[in-house]
Amino acid sequence: MADVLDLKINSRIKTIEASSTLAITARAKQLKAEGCDVVNFAAGEPDFDTPDSIKKAAIQSLEDGLTKYTPSIGTVQLRDAIVEKFKKDNGLEYTQSQIAVSCGAKHTIFNLIQVLVDQGDEVLIPAPYWVSYPEMVKIAGGTSTIIPTTVETGFKITADSLSKSITKNTKVLILNSPSNPTGMLYSKEELEPIAEICVKNNIFVISDEIYEKLIYDTDTYTSLASLGKDIFDLTITVNGVSKAYSMTGWRIGYCAGNEEIIGYVKKLQDHSTSNPASVSQAAALAALNEPNETVLAMRDKFKVRRDLMMSAFDSVGEVSYIKPQGAFYMFVDFSKLGQSLEVAKEILNDVNVAMIPGEGFGAPGFMRLSFATSNERIKEGTDRITQWIKNRNK
Repeated sequence: MADVLDLKINSRIKTIEASSTLAITARAKQLKAEGCDVVNFAAGEPDFDTPDSIKKAAIQSLEDGLTKYTPSIGTVQLRDAIVEKFKKDNGLEYTQSQIAVSCGAKHTIFNLIQVLVDQGDEVLIPAPYWVSYPEMVKIAGGTSTIIPTTVETGFKITADSLSKSITKNTKVLILNSPSNPTGMLYSKEELEPIAEICVKNNIFVISDEIYEKLIYDTDTYTSLASLGKDIFDLTITVNGVSKAYSMTGWRIGYCAGNEEIIGYVKKLQDHSTSNPASVSQAAALAALNEPNETVLAMRDKFKVRRDLMMSAFDSVGEVSYIKPQGAFYMFVDFSKLGQSLEVAKEILNDVNVAMIPGEGFGAPGFMRLSFATSNERIKEGTDRITQWIKNRNK
């Protein structure tokens, strides 16, 4: 019998942690396959279909034979449209050479971390955080420095907490607004001192603005890079079409920033994925030219769903939450009921409602509930959870 193969796996890859939510999502799929009526609050994507005009643009691109390689960082037409988007929506002036299009915002952030972070560099990540940020830093050989936040600070970092986290090795801050998983939005007044500290300490900022269009109770969104030339020069702004236009499967994200940094992103992408899918780029171009009313209609429906989900938990003393200002998530404190991973498993098995426990986001005790589902399913799912809590207390 042959000896067992000695797999000499890359040491950095070995450190990557599997998603703490895999057991929950796998169990939810199993229950659904067995015929159970599972209410899914775990989804990280809009439930709306991609608008017809965008799908038609993709079909037209196929009929026109636009199925060949494009420049590795995106077509000229799409990058021009992104330049216009930043100018119109965010007051940011970029040139085409400062734009890179990648295979989703996740891929964009991965590329940027690989370009900016070297062995021993420290990356500041506010917690709760999106699960992939720390793992991407590991792959680059960097170290994640987690900045804790609290309910009292609205799950946002402050000038004081940021300053205390900086060392001589700090290279990058990752800032996500609105946040996945908390739904919290940084105002201009909150961003200004953060910008000042980053400029003073020469820290690059990856500003993840993928949920920019999905904000509630205000029409004002502030991009960090808009707060002056110095922070503009240090910020790489990340966005995409996945969330605002319900195009998660199309895999188009993009970033804008320092021309030299974008040049290195291009080199990396030249030798990895090369160009994003040509058909998806045609669809993204149509999305960026879509009337704003299309996005607003989806946003308004999300707002109704958010309010419905909040009202369901208002009278449940065992849980609490902060009103989400954006994205399509509620981050709910279940800590009075026990360890969140175990509570999530119990609720899924007992009443068939799937939620994402907070451990993977750096916030044990909390649950991320997505309201990217219908009003009827929100009511059904929250009714089951509240009844489960009542039965548990008997």
